[in-house]
Amino acid sequence: MALKHIAESTVRRLSDYLRFLEELEAQGQQTVSSGELASLGGTTSAQVRKDLSFFGSFGKRGLGYTVTALSRSLRQILGLERTWKVAIIGGGKIGRALAQYHGFRERGFDVVAVYDIDPARIGVSLDGVVVRDQRDLDADLTTLAVDIVLLAVPAEAAQPLVDRVTSAGIRAILNFAPVPVQASSRVAIRSVNMALELEFLAYELVNRDA
Repeated sequence: MALKHIAESTVRRLSDYLRFLEELEAQGQQTVSSGELASLGGTTSAQVRKDLSFFGSFGKRGLGYTVTALSRSLRQILGLERTWKVAIIGGGKIGRALAQYHGFRERGFDVVAVYDIDPARIGVSLDGVVVRDQRDLDADLTTLAVDIVLLAVPAEAAQPLVDRVTSAGIRAILNFAPVPVQASSRVAIRSVNMALELEFLAYELVNRDA
């Protein structure tokens, strides 16, 4: 079934299941039940079985799932069996933090380039990746075969850059700019609104014990 027919919440839970399975695998555990995965993920065993059923038949009734086999299947489903080339646009605080985050490479996301327009930032090495002049962006996206762009720029620069990189063939964007951006339906865009996430946490603090 195509990913577009699967709810975002389901995909997020699959990512959680994979992390749990990898932890169990590291501990040497060979099998796991839907109930165990549900307990780790704060959901129900019925939800675990439903989530997995979208993608095929896994495990056996009464025996549970083989940890290594299910882990391998989830990596295939989530597209984590290959390396994805990532370019970061914006060499400010957020861009620098993203470029130096080692967890990306561990999950198969290889930061191959960082771009900025500030001469003071261009030429600076961020964990082995030298910040390049944003004027080189269009040519580099093709030359480097970039798969995903991370956008860490001021609000006013976000949409023009989305237009620019999608015109160059990029079909996946993670947007950290504090503004919504748009592209054609062929382009997958995720926006990380940190203020919104903090507002949600504030709501939780105020209302959790109400």
